[in-house]
Amino acid sequence: MAQDDVVVETFRDPSDPEGVPGPPDGAAGGRLSQAQVTEVATEAESVIQEIATIVEGKDEVARIAVLVLLAGGHLLIEDIPGVGKTMLAKSLAASLGAERHRIQFTPDLLPGDVTGASVFNQASSEFEFRPGAVFTQILLADEINRASPKTQSALLEAMEERQVSVDGTTYSLAEPFMVVATANPVEMEGTYRLPEAQRDRFLAQTSMGYPLAGAEARMLAAQTGPMPEGDRDVIDAVVERTTPERIAAHIHAVRAVYASPLILEYVVRLAAATRSHPQVTLGASPRAAVHLVRAAKANAALAARTFVSPQDIASVIMPVWRHRMHLTPQALSRGASATDLIDQVLRSTPQT
Repeated sequence: MAQDDVVVETFRDPSDPEGVPGPPDGAAGGRLSQAQVTEVATEAESVIQEIATIVEGKDEVARIAVLVLLAGGHLLIEDIPGVGKTMLAKSLAASLGAERHRIQFTPDLLPGDVTGASVFNQASSEFEFRPGAVFTQILLADEINRASPKTQSALLEAMEERQVSVDGTTYSLAEPFMVVATANPVEMEGTYRLPEAQRDRFLAQTSMGYPLAGAEARMLAAQTGPMPEGDRDVIDAVVERTTPERIAAHIHAVRAVYASPLILEYVVRLAAATRSHPQVTLGASPRAAVHLVRAAKANAALAARTFVSPQDIASVIMPVWRHRMHLTPQALSRGASATDLIDQVLRSTPQT
């Protein structure tokens, strides 16, 4: 059954006598004000709408990209070539007014090309660090699974700790920092499977799919028609809807969205259910649970709510956990999928 059919009970925190979800008085970090979360939601919606002017008919994918950004995570887009994966990443960066770099991953790409390397300066007789493409705000890792696992792994520290270590020296990355990686199906020629440690660092995974006929016709008209004077690409027409500084502030604000102890215990039970499931060889890691809570907070913020409900968990669990599940060979031979498994876990796990 589809995820949209999942029925989630209305959540009420019994610790709150008024039945209003939220932190108790004096809770660490305080309560995020309604005005703050409304500002986040309004600005995020304008970014989503701007992306939709370039990537026609993919509002839900654009929403997931912005949700991952607000959650402080990274996004993996897996699909066949030519469906707009790269265009989505470029339009996201353009609508934020953020600095962006693009790395075309190829079999001969080296880790130093990603992180940077120390180069000997003959004039000063000293080694100087030359930053790699990772030193940016929005990094487009295009066709990431065409590079060797060694090069793919060069992103691990940057994605998890927002820093790069080269020759014993650690360099901090800019804020916000987000990796938007595109990948072709593993079955296609010249691809490598992403290491599990790499996949687990992506907060969410999604796919583009083919556009609807009407959206594809509008896309053809936009990308084959005349461009405004001075524009070199359709991306040049994207309007900046916010600034990187404001997005960085919004990311910190989203962390203040309240998730009650009952919500956190619910996520722990969901994670435990995937680990003990007989059809699973590798379930949700503790990092996956952290990512699920962060994504649920971002989902609540997009709805202009200051608290997380079980419906937020149900809304984001598929893109956040689907790419992390490893099913047994027996389950795969019977046609089972990670989506089916998560749907089953979601239905069988009590909320309280």
